[in-house]
Amino acid sequence: MARVSFRDQVLRVREEAILTSVNRLLAEKGFDVMTVDEVAADVGIAKASLYKHFSSKEELAAAAMVRVLDRALGQLGALMADKAASELDQLKAVARWTMQVQLAGEMPSLPAQNSALRSALITNRAYVDRLTQVSEQLGVWIVAAQQNGGLNPQLPPEVMLYTLFARACDPVLGLLKAGGNYSDEQIIEMLLTTCFDGLASAPA
Repeated sequence: MARVSFRDQVLRVREEAILTSVNRLLAEKGFDVMTVDEVAADVGIAKASLYKHFSSKEELAAAAMVRVLDRALGQLGALMADKAASELDQLKAVARWTMQVQLAGEMPSLPAQNSALRSALITNRAYVDRLTQVSEQLGVWIVAAQQNGGLNPQLPPEVMLYTLFARACDPVLGLLKAGGNYSDEQIIEMLLTTCFDGLASAPA
């Protein structure tokens, strides 16, 4: 195995620090408000040094999303290893994880409509490949859960998939946390209930 040079180690550590800062700033401010100058200042490096790693704000956001998707794939892999869990349990576990990440301030907040960012994301092979892997595994669990009665078979699977993705950027989490009336765990349990059981009262 080739030995990594000290210079390359420094560059990797710096890149990790940049992405950690980007994730936090995107979670706090969103893509439109975050600036490259803020990222450089937060990491404690010159803007020119940052551009040695990432050429644009869009590339920074794409790298942050790849990092989150890598974490998601790791989470999915761990869930797949649990053969005793039902597909519905696995989907709930994924939703729980995304909410935990968002409440921890580690989920990038990106605009739904932004041509420059959208172009950067759809042309980023690492992002597209990881998003496809996550979507395909969730799709397998959704279809299986519909077939065994865990989820409503009348709803198209893509509707359920997009609903799960929406939980990762649900503003209700932040609003309830800011209110200070509930713990993070209580917030997650309530939103899991609304996501998988709906708002209607349970039949007597």
